[in-house]
Amino acid sequence: GARRAHVVGHSASACIALQMGLDVPGCVHSLTLMEPALRAVPSPPEVPQAVGLYQAGDRAAAVETFLRGTCGPHSRAVLEMAIPDAIDRAVADSGTFFGHELPALRQWSFGPDEARRISQPVLAVLGEASDSRFHERHQLLLSWLPHAESFVLPGAGHLLHLQNRKGFANGLADFLARHAIEVI
Repeated sequence: GARRAHVVGHSASACIALQMGLDVPGCVHSLTLMEPALRAVPSPPEVPQAVGLYQAGDRAAAVETFLRGTCGPHSRAVLEMAIPDAIDRAVADSGTFFGHELPALRQWSFGPDEARRISQPVLAVLGEASDSRFHERHQLLLSWLPHAESFVLPGAGHLLHLQNRKGFANGLADFLARHAIEVI
């Protein structure tokens, strides 16, 4: 029965959140975008390497390579601490990611023209320790969405909400409190 929602997305899911903001703006009250995978800034070289490994049948190496390139050298430890059997699950589900999600993301387009259509309040979250690509994407997003609020999460890289849970939860709660949905 909910008519409007606060939508939160991380990486590729932040791109889905942006598309929701475009496609069903009346249903999206606010957007929290955690390091969206904007194609305007190239992916690290590990991404095509991971795709090649996946296509060659080495799912485990594909997942490890992708995570190392996108989330950093300690991503396995961060994920395993937060989610038991995270890597095993990622390998088991790698067909969905490499076969569907990544190809769809490569076809998706979002730039200044689309950004002008986003009218919802936006919280743009960046991990302080994320690599330069994410910092570049963050600045680009802020230039496209000048009404967006920037939130730099200390002590976190691309797996920000797993690396600084309390900081992320507090920042998100503050943003949501300022953009509460009026219940009639």
